[in-house]
Amino acid sequence: MRRVQVCIIGAGPAGLLLGHLLRAEGVDCLVLDRQSPDYILGRIRAGVLETITVSLMERLGLDARLKAEGLWHDGFQLADGERLIRIDLADLTGSRVMVYGQTELTRDLMQAAEERGLEIEYGAREVALHGMEGDAPHVTWTDANGAQQRVDCRFIVGCDGFHGPSRKAIPANAGKGFERVYPFGWLGILADVPPCHHELIYASHERGFALASMRSETRSRYYIDVPAGEDVANWPDERVWDELALRLGPEAAAGIARGPSIEKSIAPLRSFVFEPMRYGSLLLCGDAAHIVPPTGAKGLNLAASDVHYAAEALTAFFLRNCDDAVAAYSQKALSRVWKAERFSWSLTRLMHRDPSGGPFERRMQLAELDYIASSRAAQTAIAENYVGLPV
Repeated sequence: MRRVQVCIIGAGPAGLLLGHLLRAEGVDCLVLDRQSPDYILGRIRAGVLETITVSLMERLGLDARLKAEGLWHDGFQLADGERLIRIDLADLTGSRVMVYGQTELTRDLMQAAEERGLEIEYGAREVALHGMEGDAPHVTWTDANGAQQRVDCRFIVGCDGFHGPSRKAIPANAGKGFERVYPFGWLGILADVPPCHHELIYASHERGFALASMRSETRSRYYIDVPAGEDVANWPDERVWDELALRLGPEAAAGIARGPSIEKSIAPLRSFVFEPMRYGSLLLCGDAAHIVPPTGAKGLNLAASDVHYAAEALTAFFLRNCDDAVAAYSQKALSRVWKAERFSWSLTRLMHRDPSGGPFERRMQLAELDYIASSRAAQTAIAENYVGLPV
């Protein structure tokens, strides 16, 4: 019979980060994912890292490429269509964020797995969780060769995203989801052109939201909001560039270098939280438990804080025979989750035009931005949330 102490479902950044943290403490674990490594690395995701995410990579000694290629940012910009309002993170909080693509972070974790003794099985289909209500759960799946497999464990950790099997395995009467689906999505374009500005710009314009960001000094990532259900085929590159130039405002538009897109897609926006984040011997981390709009750059970082709490709890259980940390995991994680949800929701509401809103709502947005521009207290509150609240 195959047995490990922890079975982790999902080999994205959350699952890999947790696996490495547990292996570093001598906890035996297995990571399963239904996709191939190439598929996982082909997913384009955001890349603004809070202190918690960077510190976990430092703790693992996997931060060399991150430190060499990542871009430290001391601030970011809010725009109202006419001006840029700088939020000085370093001055207001003493902290900063790093721009480093989630794909690259995942690659670093993936490439270190064999050397660190982290076992990952890709191509695991029909994953099913069993016995989570007790202390002897197990997981079954069909491997890449079509053979049926089973692993027994003490804990299962679901890091398998919003659509994965982990959360769905929890009985309907044992948890509750809270959701807000937004009437717009983000159309993203990736291009090998220099960024229009050395810092990220979040713009609230009469025509809608826009974001100017980057993956490196030579690769840019831009977004505009579009109605829910919009077809990306309706947005040829030139139309996207034209819209960005309008929404970002004249100062940012002057710095835009246009080029052919190397990736273009539309992502829907939602806020979602599932409570509790633990059911018996099953713990949920990251998108399996919560989704945030990308406006606040919280998705990956919130997953990292979940992983931090989960690793602490599981390490305490196996190394010190302490049940209390596992029992406290959900409440501790959810406290930070809801605060991050609040920030992402409020920034989304401030920067986007809701189709159900009207002139009054737009004037409220402009008044809020004007207040932020003149208030150090308002800027400090934004900065504290953006760099990440304490774990």
